[in-house]
Parts: sequence; C-alpha cells; structure tokens
Amino acid sequence: MANRRLYSFANLRIREVVPVYFTMLAIFMILLVASLQGPSRQESSFPYHVPLDPQGSLQLYWNVSYTEKVVYFQILIKNLKYGMIFGMSDRGDFEEADMAVLWTNGLSSFFGDAWSDQHGQLHMDSQQDYELLNAEQAHEGLYLLFKRPFATCDPKDYLIEDGTVHLIYALLESPFSTLSAIDVFAIKKRGLQRVQLLKPDLSIPRLPSDVLSMEVRAPEVLIPAKETTYWCHITELPKDFKKHHIVMYEPVITKGHEAIVHHIEVFQCASNYFTIHQYNGPCDSKMKPQSLNSCRHVLAAWAMGAKAFYYPEETGLSIGGPDSSRYLRLEVHYHNPLELTGLRDSSGIRLYYTPTLRKYDAGIMEVGLVYSPVMAIPPGQKDFSLTGYCTDKCTHTALPPNGIKIFASQLHTHLAGRTVSTVLVREGKETEVVNADAHYSPHFQEIRMLKKVVHVLPGDVMVTRCLYNTEDRRNVTVGGFSITDEMCVNYMHYYPRTDLELCKSMVDSGYLQKYFHMVNSFNSDDVCTCPDTIVTEQFHEVPWNSFSSGVLKSLYGFAPISMHCNRSSAVRFPGEWEKQPLPQISENLPPPKINCPAKDSKNPIGKGPTLVRIKEHRSL
Repeated sequence: MANRRLYSFANLRIREVVPVYFTMLAIFMILLVASLQGPSRQESSFPYHVPLDPQGSLQLYWNVSYTEKVVYFQILIKNLKYGMIFGMSDRGDFEEADMAVLWTNGLSSFFGDAWSDQHGQLHMDSQQDYELLNAEQAHEGLYLLFKRPFATCDPKDYLIEDGTVHLIYALLESPFSTLSAIDVFAIKKRGLQRVQLLKPDLSIPRLPSDVLSMEVRAPEVLIPAKETTYWCHITELPKDFKKHHIVMYEPVITKGHEAIVHHIEVFQCASNYFTIHQYNGPCDSKMKPQSLNSCRHVLAAWAMGAKAFYYPEETGLSIGGPDSSRYLRLEVHYHNPLELTGLRDSSGIRLYYTPTLRKYDAGIMEVGLVYSPVMAIPPGQKDFSLTGYCTDKCTHTALPPNGIKIFASQLHTHLAGRTVSTVLVREGKETEVVNADAHYSPHFQEIRMLKKVVHVLPGDVMVTRCLYNTEDRRNVTVGGFSITDEMCVNYMHYYPRTDLELCKSMVDSGYLQKYFHMVNSFNSDDVCTCPDTIVTEQFHEVPWNSFSSGVLKSLYGFAPISMHCNRSSAVRFPGEWEKQPLPQISENLPPPKINCPAKDSKNPIGKGPTLVRIKEHRSL
C-alpha cells in the first residue's frame, strides 16, 4: 500500500487538505527524528527470514548483533492499510505482550513502543525501546526497519533470550485517534509465529570437494484443507548404498508454500526391519503401517526460520552401509489455518554427504525421562515439573576416557510441555547449560546448534527438567508415545559416537506402588488403585486434588530411580541400575546476568511515539 493510503488523504476535502499539508510540512521541518536517517533497505543484511502470516503478506527479516546485544528487525508489509502491530509474548497471546505499533489517526502516522495488560488494552510504554530507523515505500510494499535490545530492564518489556520466541502480529484496518483506542481482539488479521531469534554466531564449515546431495521430498502431496497436518512418506536409499557421512542439510520448500510448511524431519528406520512398507499419507492415519513406528532415528530436522545445518569439520552423521537401514521416513508439518484447497507440495530436505569419511562418526544420544506411564502429570496443573537423569554411574561406564563433545541439541515434549532444559553437573556442581528453552513449544522443534561445544566427561551427570501445563485437562497425563501422553527428552548430537544411545531415568516402580497404597488408605479404600492393574489405570483411579498432586510431586523429588543406560541395541550396559539414588547437587548455576543498556544522557529514551515519515524508494 502506498503511503497516501496510510495517511488517508483521499477522504479529506480540499479545504481540509491545504492547512493539513502546511501543518505537516512544518512539523517535518522541525522534527529531525522524522527524517529517520538509518540503514537502507538491504535484504542481504538480514540473514534470517520468516513469513509472519499464512498469506505471506507480512515478511520478517532480522539480524543479531551480539556486540550491541541488539536485534535488528525489518518487516515488509505488502498490503498496508492503516498500520500494524508486531510484538512478543510468553506464549503468543495478545494479553501482557510487548509491542511495536505503527498506526495512523487519519492525518499523521506514528510508531511507538507499547504494552498490553491482562485484558488486552494497549498502553504507550514510558520507555521507548523499539527504535525506528527507517520507513521506506517500495514497489513490493512498505519496509519498516527498527531495532530492540535483548534486555531493557523495563518491567513491561519481553526479555529476548535463547530459545523459542513467540511473535505476534496484527494488521490494522481502520485509523485510530490514539493508541489506546486500538482493540486487538476486534482485529481480524492477527496471529502468531514462532522463531529462534538469537541464532548462534558460528562460522560455516567448508564442504568437501567430493560432496554429493540427495533430496528427500514429499511426492506432490495434496495439502489437506485443515489447520494442522503431519504428513508421512517412506522413501528408500539406493541398493548397496555404502557408508557415507552427512555433512550438511537444508530445506527445499515448494515456491509459494513458505508460510504453510511449518517444519520437516527425516528419520531413518530401525535396521532390524528388513522391509518397511511404502506409505504416503497422514502420520496419524489408522492405515499407517505399524513398522513406521520404528523410524525414529533423526537424520535431519528443520523448522520455519532455520538456515542450513552444518556438521563440524571433524565429524559427520553416518548413513548407509551394511548395518544401516535403507528406509527413511519424511515427516512434514503443514500449518494451513486458512484451510486453503488445491495446494500440491513437494517440500523436503536436501542432504549433502561425502564418501570420504571424516575423523569421527557423529552420534545422537537421548537423555531425560524413559517413555513410561510411571512418570505422570496430574490434571489442572499450571507448572508441574518432571526431571530425568543421566547419572554419573552411566557416563562413567559408557563414555570414553576423553568424553564426548555435544554440538547440537533438539529438545522434545508433547502438547503439555512449556519449558525444557538440560544442565551439566560435575562433582555435584552445575557447571553449564547444555540447552534450555524457557518458552518451549511442541509446535516448533528443530535441531539447534549450540553457541559453544559442551564437553561431557565420564562421571558427569546430565539433568533434564521439563515443566508442564495441564490446566485444560480433566484426566491425568502419563508418559508414553501418544501425542496426548508426555515426554521429556533431549536428543543430543555429539562426537565421537559411542555405544551409549540412551541415558534416561524413571521413578522406581516399588515406590510408586507405595504412593498408590497411600492414596487408597487416605481415601479409606474407597478408591482402588490396585497393584494388579496397569499403572495407567491406577493413575486414572486417583482422586486428583492438591493433596494427591502434591504428594506425587514430592515422591518424584526424593524416590530412587530406575536407570536406563542403554546401548544402541536397546540392551543395558552391565551394572546395577535399579533403585539408584537421585544425584546430589550441592551447587546450582546462578541465574543469568541481565545487562541493561546504558542510558544516553544526550539522547534519552523518549516517552512518546515517533512521528513517521515514509520515504519513497528510488531504484538506481
């Protein structure tokens, strides 16, 4: 939309236009800020990009300056009418959100830092931390360039940190006399997008000269006309495909589907299945072959906004060879909230691999909780915590003397998960965070490169904690494989590969039975959580209240655990793994230090919005 539409001059009579013109001209001459001298529009300066809305009419580009501790945002608004809202909130809600707002009152246009209260009412922030740098009209739309510090120490602002960020957006369809007049819940075109804003600043390794590539893509899938679809497709490697190393992969997105293809994963099937039946259909279909459940070894994972994934130069992920399955499962998540019809998709992943094997095989190790119903979350919980352990006994038994180096990680829960973290513990002291996501979403999962390699030695402990919210559930949620069950796991990518594939824990079943017995006694045996029934049924018989929920939480915090210190064959390493004591942690990591931006006395942060002047882009 041209800037004439934004100012809504078309609706004014001539006698109104003349004084308005001279008034605005005087304002522009006086206010130097309106000139908005800033960086010119250069998409090459913004390496990260994601469409905000399903139609792709709002395009977000961004870059991260770790030196300044600032994120630079550039938004392309293709069909601007009267303004837009861009912001961040804890879970993508428009209540209690931190926003940058562009709006017009019909005469002038403004840009300001705002926040919304618990009722969604907008307020101008007394500390303007979104700083507008440029507004430029081009043929394709309006480019808005602004920046925002990671941390502002403003209690109304969102803290930009590592992990998932829930972005919100809205397009204004009428002028507003004031910011507070905007009713966000009356706006039809609004929504959320999830990204990892703070990408690690890592150098890109060189690819070998003999690198080859293959594409694992959906076969012209007709995208279902519903909001969420997980589509599965089985494909095969060539016969007699020898061992290679995957050194890099990148997404291949069908043109025009950039706003619909949400994330993609490629799994390798278990080698003990000689044949995997061909399948091309919804992942949750009852017609899906049971053998597809064996395809769980992650080869690649991409999510919207992610770039290509490179392995460190000294390692690669093994694919092919006599001990490797030829069968791969492609899983594509389509997000189609507009329920568009007739879309054919061939998106997927392009794998780059080399026959020249690198020094180390990369491995993938699971840490966290065993997929078992003994780990459960009561209904109606705002923040129920479960913790899984990779103990010192297991790492001492299974890791090589020089340890392993973790370079990437994929955190995972199902629908109730809210935060996930894995912390390294050495000699009873927490030493560093392996990976953490305080705003985790099960709808946005990707393999993320770590900012620094984490070195794990024999005798170290890894503690994985997950926080769940079940306020919308009436029944207990147990651990398991179903999407309505729960998980708490970190798929860690490391080298050199060892035989340790799984290092996870669960509560000792004997202590859990004591809990059920206590529930029976407390309720005068009116409730039967009988030991001769399966654990899931026992949990469903518990009368859930603050007492039964609190006692279960306490049990998980002190009861001994059953350790699964497993080889890739799913057989445990030799040793005693039942009724193991919880690892003792004597010293926790301090909370991360938040550095507030220095206040510039010559250029204090304004308390009001910026008057916007939109420049016309002139092509050379």
